Amino acid sequence: MDTTTETERKYEAAAPLPELTGAGPVTSVREREPLCLTAVYFDTDDGRLAADGITLRRRAGGLDDGWHLKLPVAADVREEIRTSPSGEPPEELLALVRSRVRRRPLLPVVTLETERAPRDLLNAAGTVLAELTLDRVTARAHGPVAHWTEVEVELTEAGDAGVLDAVEARLTEAGLTPSPHASKLARALAETGAPRPAPTRVEGPADGTAGAHVLAYAGRQLRAMVELDPAVRRAAPDSVHRMRVATRRLRSCLRSQKDVLDRMLTRPLDEELRWLAAGLGVERDREVMAGRLAARQAELPPELRLGPLGQRLASHFTPSAPVSGVASLLDEERYLALLDALDLLLAAPPLRKPAAKPAAKVLARSVRRDRARLAERVEHALAAPEGEERDLALHGARKAAKRARYAAETAVPALGKEADRQRREFRRVQRVLGEHQDSVLAREALLRIAAEAHAAGEPSFAYGLMHARETELAHGCVRRLAQLRVG
Repeated sequence: MDTTTETERKYEAAAPLPELTGAGPVTSVREREPLCLTAVYFDTDDGRLAADGITLRRRAGGLDDGWHLKLPVAADVREEIRTSPSGEPPEELLALVRSRVRRRPLLPVVTLETERAPRDLLNAAGTVLAELTLDRVTARAHGPVAHWTEVEVELTEAGDAGVLDAVEARLTEAGLTPSPHASKLARALAETGAPRPAPTRVEGPADGTAGAHVLAYAGRQLRAMVELDPAVRRAAPDSVHRMRVATRRLRSCLRSQKDVLDRMLTRPLDEELRWLAAGLGVERDREVMAGRLAARQAELPPELRLGPLGQRLASHFTPSAPVSGVASLLDEERYLALLDALDLLLAAPPLRKPAAKPAAKVLARSVRRDRARLAERVEHALAAPEGEERDLALHGARKAAKRARYAAETAVPALGKEADRQRREFRRVQRVLGEHQDSVLAREALLRIAAEAHAAGEPSFAYGLMHARETELAHGCVRRLAQLRVG
């Protein structure tokens, strides 16, 4: 696949193109050979891709024949992923829209024929800053044929937003207006009368009730999961972690907001979200632990790094069999069924009576409840004898801190600064407890690795030193936790 990021703006060509020389850094305009392009756009029968601003097309003509998938990134910015021509949508592109499409087939919905007159906008050095195209478009769908003319201005790698602003000022001064449509497909759907029912979404707490606030928060987490899916499949930096966090936030929301959502009906989703979060974390947890022990190794003086220490640590965290990665997890029927169930939860939520009450009172009660739960677990953990019992109790407190943090996060729109203050407080507690749990897991790993080294006849003294250092770090976490006020 070939991936590019396109930054462009579209305009209604209701007036002739003005002279663009002198528009900011543009010093000359070079016309290119006209093109005739044909593009067939694909979507589900209920328009799921269009509803999310995504386009999937098969285009012929020009230099980029083949399949194009465009994913929104920000205003004026989309990521375009291209593959070679083929008869059916290629699997690598289908995978990237699976979180939206689920099991629905993709069908041809619109055909666009475009007569394109391209122009390069150059600076004084002869570098192309942007491409401007005058497009005469014919759109055919199931309704009437639509015709229009539009102008697109797309930046090259050498251009920046200042170029777009300068060109836009010149265009609008000449009578052209920014297009109200994000893409040609959006305009074609509107002007050919094709029905475009959008999936149900919870956009925000419109009525100020507890139910509206909780559903808005849950909806944002589900949207994050769905939108991060393509990035996770392509191993984009930090995407797995962000999707895992959204999954955990949603799970905590269902658990904390039992006054608003019926737990008898949301409990099955709790288990499925736990499964997904665990699957997303397998490779990341391995990487985090490998990095932690590498840091412990680096702290040792060179003369104490006895035997094949680095190789032994690296091999312990290298899977013996190839790891398929999270992409296979996201292709499982169980994952798609979970997304369907979450859609249903938002469309027909199992609300309880307090959901109709003002959000501030109901959400404050859930924060107080989770705060008390966290305080009780921290107190119990600090009173437990050092060793496995305390480690388990601190791990339980960590889970309670995470849940309290997300409960406060849910309440921020209703409670404002006080909820945000508590969220930050719970986050500090969670971080300390997270560091302690990482130390527990590191010590367990070091004991296993030391046993492997000993069985192989290798020195194991360095592992003991690293274990002692992790124990020291864990003691420090307990001291810091005792200094934090919870409750």
